[in-house]
Amino acid sequence: MRLRKPGPLHRRLVWWLLAYLAMISVAVFSVGNYVHEHAEHSAWRALLNSELDSIINHVEHEPHYRWQDSDTLRLFTIDDDPALPAVLRTLHPGLHDGVVINDRSAAVMVRDTATQGRLALALDINDFHELEEFATRWVMLAGVVMIIVTVLMASIGVSRVVQPLRSLARHIHDLRPGVPGQRVEVDPRGSSELYVIADALNDYLRRNEQFVERERVFISTASHELRTPIAVITGASELALEQPDVPERARQQMQRVHRSAQGVEQLIQLLLVLAREPARLAALKERIALDALLPEIVEDHRHLLGDKDLHIEMQPLPALDIIAPLGVVQAAIGNLLRNAIENSGRGTISLSLSDRAVVTLQDPGLGMSPEEIAAVYARMARGDRGEGDGIGLELIARLCEHLGWGLTIESSEPRGTRVILDLGASLPPS
Repeated sequence: MRLRKPGPLHRRLVWWLLAYLAMISVAVFSVGNYVHEHAEHSAWRALLNSELDSIINHVEHEPHYRWQDSDTLRLFTIDDDPALPAVLRTLHPGLHDGVVINDRSAAVMVRDTATQGRLALALDINDFHELEEFATRWVMLAGVVMIIVTVLMASIGVSRVVQPLRSLARHIHDLRPGVPGQRVEVDPRGSSELYVIADALNDYLRRNEQFVERERVFISTASHELRTPIAVITGASELALEQPDVPERARQQMQRVHRSAQGVEQLIQLLLVLAREPARLAALKERIALDALLPEIVEDHRHLLGDKDLHIEMQPLPALDIIAPLGVVQAAIGNLLRNAIENSGRGTISLSLSDRAVVTLQDPGLGMSPEEIAAVYARMARGDRGEGDGIGLELIARLCEHLGWGLTIESSEPRGTRVILDLGASLPPS
């Protein structure tokens, strides 16, 4: 399952800030609205209670006192007033806010009195509510504008802060394996933490270059030093095999020495190839007739069949040329063929070549389970050397990576293993 790629850091910061501002705005608006409603009710309660106290006091001490309604205050006697709005008859004693009387909003204080019965003093707050709604709309609009402006400014600021980190990530992404002298640079606007990261990474790159160079020099030097004694062994064994009076037992041993020397020579050549840079390796490439080379490789390895009931069968080979180092192609295909022979007891090893330079080897061995194939790939990735691998599948895998080839190992039905070597990267340009 492919994991979803995470989004940019600056976008995640902006979204987090937007969510934070939204929560803070909702919390502030809710608290402010609660405080406003509480203060409003306290104000209406205090005003209407004070006015009712004044009215009741005047009625009790001034027999001729008559209340006169104003534009904003109206007094109702709930028990005796036939013109009383129906909504007031259902109100219990206390403050009631938002009561609609004659299509206008009012705050009503209802009180039971000993002499006047139940009184209701209504304060017209319709204009106040309209002003309150107007102010609320503007406050909400101002809040939205504040959030938008804050997010825009934060986006610009975060982008400027994250830009050096983005630049460093781009430098790291552009690093290429095998290219010497690579270094990452920090934007001048970067923070001290980025300089610490860059310095640590540059130090790692320097140490890695030194390690790779030491390994390359060692492999190259050791390989060159080994070529002379191997050449001497090969020449001496060839000279000995040319002698007609060599006993058969000694001849067999000399043939074994000669084959081992050739195998070591191939190994040295592979090590030299891996020690070279790809650009220097290109100088060793030559045009190879692959359809003519494959039978030669088969004949060179036919002696490994020994007394096994095993045969090598080549499918019809199309005429095909590739451009690659000859010794490397011989060693790679020869090693895969050697492995097929060593891991098979009886039957037929099939070798085929496609017109896209794909060499397929299928052996009649016991085959491999998916777990075993996965273990082989893991071993090749680690560079571990396995028993019975000849020159080593790990070296072949590294060669394929070096030259852009492909190596695939899979189980075939009903038994056996199929190895596919894709040399398509070495096809000449059309």
